[in-house]
Amino acid sequence: MSKRNKEVEAEVLDWISKVLGEPLPKGEFEDILKDGIILCNLINNLAPGSVKKIATKGTNFQLMENIQRFQAAVKAYGLPQEEIFQTADLFEKRNVAQVALSLFSLGRLTQKHPEWNGPTLGPKMAEKNERSFTEDQLRASEGHLGLQMGYNKGASQSGHGGFGNTRHM
Repeated sequence: MSKRNKEVEAEVLDWISKVLGEPLPKGEFEDILKDGIILCNLINNLAPGSVKKIATKGTNFQLMENIQRFQAAVKAYGLPQEEIFQTADLFEKRNVAQVALSLFSLGRLTQKHPEWNGPTLGPKMAEKNERSFTEDQLRASEGHLGLQMGYNKGASQSGHGGFGNTRHM
């Protein structure tokens, strides 16, 4: 079972509150998000119209469908499948840490969507830094002997004393 990080959970809840523009109810992380209503509203704010039907009350099965609709919407938004938590992780509290990580990833992913100018989460995403070299530049490196080629100006392990021994200084 993964260790939960209360700071990450608090950061995620704060981000969700900012995106929705309203304070979230008080309580435990998993209890606030359990019914999936807040999650559906979150993805609808990030990408309007992502979740068409949100069940506000009903049986456990109907509330679990909210979570499944959210999962489908974030996958369409661009979150990789391996970063999306399972429904039972949240609804049955099996792996709440994974839920927090999924939402943190979603918060970072918003940086890659130019249409979103609201709050983001986490460090700035790296941008592509493609480089092109001329044939002359590529050929210039062929004569270079790197240190991995076996030559290091006479450096050796002589005097080391063998594997497992302490180093004498």
